[in-house]
Amino acid sequence: MSSDDLQERGQYMAVTVRGRALRLCVLAGVCCVLVAVGLSFRGELRALLGPVAEGDPARGRYVQDEGLADEAARAALEWLTEPSGGREEARILTEGAPAAAPWRPSDPLEARTVPAEPAIGALFSPGPDWDSDHHCSASVVGSPGGDLVVTAAHCVYAGGFRTNLAFVPGYQDGTAPYGVWVPTRVYVDPRWTESSDPDHDVAFLRVRRPGHPGQRLEDVTGAQTIGFRPALPAPARLVGYPNDTEQPLACSNTAVADGPTQLRLDCADVPNGTSGGPVLTGGHTLIGVIGGRDGGGDELTSYSSYFGDDIRALYERAVAATP
Repeated sequence: MSSDDLQERGQYMAVTVRGRALRLCVLAGVCCVLVAVGLSFRGELRALLGPVAEGDPARGRYVQDEGLADEAARAALEWLTEPSGGREEARILTEGAPAAAPWRPSDPLEARTVPAEPAIGALFSPGPDWDSDHHCSASVVGSPGGDLVVTAAHCVYAGGFRTNLAFVPGYQDGTAPYGVWVPTRVYVDPRWTESSDPDHDVAFLRVRRPGHPGQRLEDVTGAQTIGFRPALPAPARLVGYPNDTEQPLACSNTAVADGPTQLRLDCADVPNGTSGGPVLTGGHTLIGVIGGRDGGGDELTSYSSYFGDDIRALYERAVAATP
């Protein structure tokens, strides 16, 4: 090979090496950009999800940090009005609440605004979140500790347990007549944390009222009686707080089985925010919460996970736990 050939080959190899180096630099730059975008997206996604904690998803349990809970209550109270008289005033408010009207099907079958009830309330998530200030509904259920609230699992767990929850029973028009309550523990079925199984879209929260040590929620608001393995069909009403209104709505119809694991109640105009609201029969017996199939349904039909043996086991686990 001549010296000219060697020189030409050397030049070619140098160009090739420089080209490869340039491609590697470009590729590295693209990777850096993708990583940066990914990190940015993850940060944005985290902001959209709001404050969440991993908890113990394998057991479907989260023990709430007391400081985070107090901060959620403080943030909610910045624009809520609650009574100043403590236990005595709350008791008087509860005793003065109107009794539930006799059951009859809604005519037409559309949800309508109703007065607030002490044992049913709005679930707030103040702070950075993708929801409005109150994003779901919940209700007080009877328990030995007098501190138990039930809602939909998707209201409290979405890629992690929400750490900024506050329950306001009897909420209406910016008031918290029975105070603001925050979780001490949250319980969902592990099948929900694993795969968002709609047959397990139920959560139980044990709660306390910051600034009122020893006060029991059930003593202040009363409670619904939880009913397991309800016989269907059954006359029922649902109650919930749309997240763009300041008072609850309700609708009554016959609750029917939709397969072995879902309860269905057909009523129109039940929008977002009513998730977690109770499905009640016989006045104050809770047989479901809005959730389950299709995230709770659509504008015409509402669903609930059927309150069978699995929901009973979840309830028993929640009431048996030591605070």
